[in-house]
Amino acid sequence: MQEGIYEQLINNKIKSELEELPDIFAVGKEGIDEAEARVLLSSYISTVTKNALSHIRDGGNKEDALLRQIQICNEIIDVLHQKLDDADFEELKLDEHAEILTSIYKTINTAQSLGKKKILRPITPLTQSSLFTGSHAEPNMLEELKKEIATSDEIEWLVSFIKWSGLRIIIEELRDFTERGGYLKIITTSYMEATDFKALEELSKLSNTEIRVSLDKDRTRLHAKAYLFKRKTGFSTAYIGSSNLSNPALTSGLEWNLKVTEKDSFDIIRKFEATFEGYWNDEEFKSLSADDEENWSKVRQSLIKDQVAETKEQYFLDIRPYHYQQEILDELEVERTVHGHMKNLVVAATGVGKTVISAFDFKRFLHKKPNAKLLFIAHREEILKQSMYTFRAILKDANFGEMFVGRFEPISFNHLFMSIQSWNSRKMIEKTTADFYDFIIVDEFHHATAPTYRALLEYYEPSILLGLTATPERMDNQNVLGYFDDRIASEMRLTEAIDRKLLSPFHYFCVTDNVDLSAIKWSRRGYDTDELTKVYTSNDRRSDLVIQSINRYVTDLNQVKALGFCVSVEHAKYMAAYFNSKKIPSIALHGDSSDHERDTAKRKLISGEIKFIFVVDLYNEGIDIPQVNTVLFLRPTESLTVFLQQLGRGLRLSDNKDCLTVLDFVGKLMLITRSKKSSERLLDGQSTRLSTI
Repeated sequence: MQEGIYEQLINNKIKSELEELPDIFAVGKEGIDEAEARVLLSSYISTVTKNALSHIRDGGNKEDALLRQIQICNEIIDVLHQKLDDADFEELKLDEHAEILTSIYKTINTAQSLGKKKILRPITPLTQSSLFTGSHAEPNMLEELKKEIATSDEIEWLVSFIKWSGLRIIIEELRDFTERGGYLKIITTSYMEATDFKALEELSKLSNTEIRVSLDKDRTRLHAKAYLFKRKTGFSTAYIGSSNLSNPALTSGLEWNLKVTEKDSFDIIRKFEATFEGYWNDEEFKSLSADDEENWSKVRQSLIKDQVAETKEQYFLDIRPYHYQQEILDELEVERTVHGHMKNLVVAATGVGKTVISAFDFKRFLHKKPNAKLLFIAHREEILKQSMYTFRAILKDANFGEMFVGRFEPISFNHLFMSIQSWNSRKMIEKTTADFYDFIIVDEFHHATAPTYRALLEYYEPSILLGLTATPERMDNQNVLGYFDDRIASEMRLTEAIDRKLLSPFHYFCVTDNVDLSAIKWSRRGYDTDELTKVYTSNDRRSDLVIQSINRYVTDLNQVKALGFCVSVEHAKYMAAYFNSKKIPSIALHGDSSDHERDTAKRKLISGEIKFIFVVDLYNEGIDIPQVNTVLFLRPTESLTVFLQQLGRGLRLSDNKDCLTVLDFVGKLMLITRSKKSSERLLDGQSTRLSTI
């Protein structure tokens, strides 16, 4: 026996070992308290019985071993029957058919008819405690809560705050629960204004639901996060841990929650109920029933935040590689030094920092060849400007590089950030030799199959070629990997980036907009843009649906910072005008918008002066506004690449952004092709909810 503290019933084995201890050990003992004897002794007998049953071997026949275990249990019950002379124990003997009762439902209820549909139930046991740690190897906390809700008779939740982003992913389950007669009671707080007022409003609309809130937003005694699911069958369960009712806590956070069951933790469940009832009757927690107008007014004042304008542009710039960027850099180094591959493709989701990685990669190359010449190719001025500033910061050289795009003309060609259009129109083949550049970087390399890119790639013979893209797959099945011997040097897709908390999680909602696209002309390049414009522009009914859906799914319209992707310039202008007419500040941007208009729109969106930017042919690639928390797909998107690029505009991490809300408005014809083929295939494992209105 080891030195230390114990809480062990003394059996003959322990007694014998204690008698053999040297005199230098002092042994502490105390009598069994009669009030605790039942719990201690039954726990001990349970342990002994479990150990004994494990000694029964099957001898090649598992059914015989199981039957023998049941018979031994029945013999134990027989002893109790004889010793206590209580006939009730005879009824507690186990049936030798060895079956477990899992449910009882009226067969008239077709949704629960045995043999017709699998009965819904939590994955984790109703009789044994379980620990949830957010690991992918264990059941998903969110999905398990949904099953708990669906199989409960009463629910009591005690959470320090409730976010709409967390509530909306289980609101349908709660609505079904309360509409079938389930009773929901929730206690929360307004502490630090963390609870969303909209979440309380939506909860109050549920039938059979009561809410109580602490109105002290500066101090609170309640920091608990606990969820009780009561069942008349006697199989109640509770989750007690670190997860508040928010999206990150239920989906992607490294939260720990212990599930306890009435069967193995009866006293804990009873204590939960008693403590919850005490809080429920505490004067600190005010009722939010329909007739408590004064309390609703106080909660509204506590939780609706003032919009604080930001008056200056913000820049987010890495000066050292993050660990995941360093992993990619190391993989590039291995490809070159070990395998001899000087042409490499990096596939990384939007937001991982492909430009930063390329800058550090070039910096490493500069140490080996200080006079190395660089050509950075992209197809938009904004991308080139942002990339050049990134290189300057990482190389700590404010004068590094020149732009060759639009009105910008370089003095030297040595370190050039150039658009592919300029390379072709300015006849760079005549100005530079094939081996002029040591290091060539091609951004958004999925464009490389276009003739303009092929000419460049076939002409130059650099020491290093680095391709960057988030989506190498093309809808026309052309292969960009041919430039890299059909291999990818390093890869971090969207799912992995979200799992590693490098990007914001998102909720994807597919909304049927009832626009009939069956008559729209279709060609190899997709729907006819002019015809789509006619269908979408001046369609006030559809625009009203867009606004209704936004109000339904976002937490607070005042906090929205959104991009809406449109089919044409006319469509973008129409949407901005319609939203402005509904007192929702918005602006339209397109390819002809000036730099000043683009910069102003970005600043106003970040500051909250406008809520929506409706765009066409902009913001697909390279331009990042981390504060964007809502994305609207207002047009058919046939291209997987474009879809993921546009989605990526809202996936940047930002303070006070729990998740990105994605509303995809799908016409009648596209509902099958997008939500069944594209959305479910692409978003599997990446979004936390897919629903259709």
